[in-house]
Amino acid sequence: MMNCVHHLRISMLRGSATHHGRPDGGAAGLRRYGVVGVPGSLVGDVITDQEDSMRALICTFGTRGDIEPFVALAERLVAHGHEAVLAAPEAYRGTVPAPVGFFPVATEMDEVMRAGMADLSGPSQALRMARRMSTAMRLSLQQQWAAARQVDPTIVVAHPKALGGLHVAERLGVPVVASLPLPFLTPTGDFPIPFLARPLPARVNRFSYQLNRFTAVAYGGMINAFRRRTLGLRRISRFSDLLHTTSGERVPVLYPFSPRVVPVPSDYPASAHVTGYWFRQEQQAAWAPPRELVAFLADGEPAIYVGFGSMGFGRDAGRRGRVVMDALARTGVRAVVSTGWGALRAQSSSSVMVIDEAPHSWLFPRVAAVVHHGGSGTTAAGLRAGRPTLVCPVLGDQPFWGRRVQALGAGPTPLRLRDATTSTLAARIRELVSSARLADDARTIGEAIRAEDGTGRAVEVLEGVEARG
Repeated sequence: MMNCVHHLRISMLRGSATHHGRPDGGAAGLRRYGVVGVPGSLVGDVITDQEDSMRALICTFGTRGDIEPFVALAERLVAHGHEAVLAAPEAYRGTVPAPVGFFPVATEMDEVMRAGMADLSGPSQALRMARRMSTAMRLSLQQQWAAARQVDPTIVVAHPKALGGLHVAERLGVPVVASLPLPFLTPTGDFPIPFLARPLPARVNRFSYQLNRFTAVAYGGMINAFRRRTLGLRRISRFSDLLHTTSGERVPVLYPFSPRVVPVPSDYPASAHVTGYWFRQEQQAAWAPPRELVAFLADGEPAIYVGFGSMGFGRDAGRRGRVVMDALARTGVRAVVSTGWGALRAQSSSSVMVIDEAPHSWLFPRVAAVVHHGGSGTTAAGLRAGRPTLVCPVLGDQPFWGRRVQALGAGPTPLRLRDATTSTLAARIRELVSSARLADDARTIGEAIRAEDGTGRAVEVLEGVEARG
């Protein structure tokens, strides 16, 4: 039991309040951070001599691919003798292992996003979602500040979607590190910002990253209101640079993807760290697969995986499902089809098993190949498993990951999901499962990724940043 609380600093647990007004600690304090089941008698036994350890507040928001890497980072920080509290939507509380702390933030944003993505079938739905999201974002900023006051961190790690992270760290006077699982923030001449379709001349590639400033333009009023009224900080320009603090210092950036998948650009500054993917250790241990799924995978020819994660198509979900099912029937390939957030409507058959979802770390090593939308997390899981991958991108950075998979030789030419027909999808699936070259290259990249220690490297970077203050 002592291992469960070994890394929690006594300062988190004492009854005295700090200048941030942190509430009483003890066993109640542990529960407040999401670490439950620790007897009160053990609180006084927590070690107190780790004054050089960090207390990290990790703020993130998004879909599963934006959350799970940060759970892995938090878990590794604790394993290295530090404290870590994840501030994320309530829906992900169950993914956070003790003794990593958890503070619910942006739950309302998550609910708006889930409802909106499931019915995102036109401009009117998108506009309605944006209006609801704006209100939820204002609440999320307040929640991030509440988390910071409770945790009293010595360092903040913030996904750019957690808009308050940089400003909360400034208010507390502690270092901040930005992090997201795609090369989105740091300008380079090697490739444009991932949301653009194709590589451009080097100078144009670098300039494309100015699109990042649109975040400050779009949300500048909201952020400045938060800075002035809540944090007591001065206003900032609507064109402020996400890579620099208001005092002009560079903000370090952690990129949790493999340098084998995206080679580190030669013009990246020393503040940009491509660490390797962040995967949890033994993530699948707590998940018990349905017996029907185990039996299906064990019976007959190897199946493939088909799923489009958080992508939703509203009224078009039925047509997408028919295209997928008809393509599978035409190829005769067995498949596990994940409905995700509503991108597909399909029914099981003798050769297809339809599921809501399953941990990729468990499922992907048990299938022959994977077909998905190209989200950063799903792409990482497929490549780590060493499985040939067909990316059917929908939006955002997904075409970028599709091109990277193809460039690695681990998958065929990406097929945009909106353009997929029964014939085109069937042809790609046939290539996916029949190409020895794709299988060999995917296996090679999988071995390389599994040999990396992304979370270990990230902890080293954070320790250096925190030590420099």
